[in-house]
Amino acid sequence: RDAAVRFVHSRVELLSDAVKESADTVFFCNAIHYVSDKDSLMAEISKAVKPGGKFAFNTSFFQGGQPPESQAFYRKWMLKASRILRSKYGLAPARSQKVESRKQLTPDQYRDLVESHGFVVIKQEIDPVQVPLEGWVDISGFEDFITGIMPGVPLNKASAALQEGAIQTFREMGIETVPRNWLDVIAVRV
Repeated sequence: RDAAVRFVHSRVELLSDAVKESADTVFFCNAIHYVSDKDSLMAEISKAVKPGGKFAFNTSFFQGGQPPESQAFYRKWMLKASRILRSKYGLAPARSQKVESRKQLTPDQYRDLVESHGFVVIKQEIDPVQVPLEGWVDISGFEDFITGIMPGVPLNKASAALQEGAIQTFREMGIETVPRNWLDVIAVRV
């Protein structure tokens, strides 16, 4: 009770049960795009945050996350990774599967979602970031990213193909970074 900051780790679907007293702030870092029922998510967050408290989140998986100038990189990377996956492992992604992070909202849809649950957005901005090769290699080892890009493929094989494809693409294109946009939102509960 006397701590200035208390961290609570919980499944977001159970947040209002995990937070016994209303929270001053809830941070939801780069994961909102994975939640299929965003209305239920926001209802939980609204229950957990006290009036005047803040909710902050970010995501790079929104409509606008991939600037137009990065499209050539993505196309070439996915083509190379798919070819590597097919030639080395005889595998291909299950294209019929669509994971939640691939169903992207616009910044306005995120604003409407947050505001429909008793919050007022006080800051919403798109933050452009230059991601180096190491960033793409790292994300290629992240399970949620892999299942979004290559659903139905064993994680280790998909990861290896994505990592090798990123390295080849950077080398072939002669680039040092690829731009990516992050949506940053801060809202206050009314």
